[in-house]
Amino acid sequence: MTQSEIWRLSATDLTALTRSGDLGAEDVTQDAINRMHQVNPDLNAVVEDLSDEALTRARNLDAAVAGGAPPGPLHGVPVTIKINVDQTGHATSNGVVALKDVIAPDDAPIVRNLQNAGAVVIGRTNTPEFSFRADTDNPLHGRTHNPWGRHISPGGSSGGAGAAVMAGVGALAHGNDIGGSLRFPAAANGAVTVKPGLGRVPAWNPSQQAERGILAQSMSVQGLITRSAADLHLSMPSVIAPDPRDPFHVPMPWRGDAMDGPTKVAFTKNTFGYALHPDVEKALDTARDALVDAGYLVEEIDPPDVFESGRSGYRALMGEVLTLLRSDIEAAGSETIREIFEVYFQEFPPIVETDLIRMLAKRSHYAREWSIFMEDYPLVLSPFLPQPFFGPDRDTEGAEGVHEVLGCAVYSYAMNFLGLPAACVPARLADLPPGPQPINVQIAARRWREDMAVDAAAAIEARVGQMCLPLWDKMATPA
Repeated sequence: MTQSEIWRLSATDLTALTRSGDLGAEDVTQDAINRMHQVNPDLNAVVEDLSDEALTRARNLDAAVAGGAPPGPLHGVPVTIKINVDQTGHATSNGVVALKDVIAPDDAPIVRNLQNAGAVVIGRTNTPEFSFRADTDNPLHGRTHNPWGRHISPGGSSGGAGAAVMAGVGALAHGNDIGGSLRFPAAANGAVTVKPGLGRVPAWNPSQQAERGILAQSMSVQGLITRSAADLHLSMPSVIAPDPRDPFHVPMPWRGDAMDGPTKVAFTKNTFGYALHPDVEKALDTARDALVDAGYLVEEIDPPDVFESGRSGYRALMGEVLTLLRSDIEAAGSETIREIFEVYFQEFPPIVETDLIRMLAKRSHYAREWSIFMEDYPLVLSPFLPQPFFGPDRDTEGAEGVHEVLGCAVYSYAMNFLGLPAACVPARLADLPPGPQPINVQIAARRWREDMAVDAAAAIEARVGQMCLPLWDKMATPA
């Protein structure tokens, strides 16, 4: 590993070197910045370059350690932050032109927690308008491209985060997820993530003028996109540190108690009438075999109704959006996002008024069914999407496009409505025209057991390998 290839190191390997003093935070940060400047012009994943600020922070971290201060658990690790979360002195634009001058007065909890752990923010990553698409493009910063090729969407809404970390820009990428916005980019780019459960990671934006709707509060979570499952185990204990500004945060340790005996996994290929692509089925079989060989007890059995709970939850969310957010979208959104939302409302007819209150109550029924099921099966292995990832702007292609992008993604947003953790990990590199494409699967876990989902993701990764390695080979080969 040469000095100019530090960017290739995982966060786990980096911290072993920075905390021992074998590498300085400044060296690590400079190489991450060099990589960003090399590949980002083609990707447009990072839309605010914080190179100067990052180098100053890295030098200060090195000076503090030289003066006897203990290094943090993420000492010198370069990270990116999504532009819909507050970072002191920077715009929380959320991809909206009208919000480009909304400057954060303070750091959001996840930014504070990462920096308290010693991480260095090198840039801020792109998101679609209002962070409400599974693709990433907006009138303020433009389109983000997938490093695997421009025929694949980078995913959304944390599309900049997924593209950046997989291209080697930072070892960790912050993102968030209200219906799949961590997992869609992970699936699109071949990254690894875990959508935390309700209350696991403290959240709040000091710049916000009003509290978010109750479903936005309970379905949306903050998290990280990484290149390896090990990096989630390294970084998430810092991310979940308490913050009094989130009164509903649950201060529990990252690691839960060990299971008595082998962990049972419910395995399902049920796609509720949507066609299951052969490569997705092969990815599921590979993931199942990897878990069996790792000592898990995998049984093919359907969990409680994902389709009903997922569709009901997203229709309820659309009801809240219609009530609280539609006027902002109409006033500040582009014609593209306004048209997409009209199709959202057709695909997911909003539940409103008294029926919305009833559905909020019924949410406990769905969650209870899953809680009881997970007493026997603490993990559920399922598809994430039934088909390989879609192309850019697929969600702008009317009802059929939105149906392919979100309509079939019930395993995604069901977990947000239920408040359960769910990891997303690549289980196959499919040979599809016009080129190779990663295929991810999902592992849902018992409440508060993100660590178990990540353990299972690590077992699958050990079989399949890290997708960043063939990706970097591809990026280095002239077209």
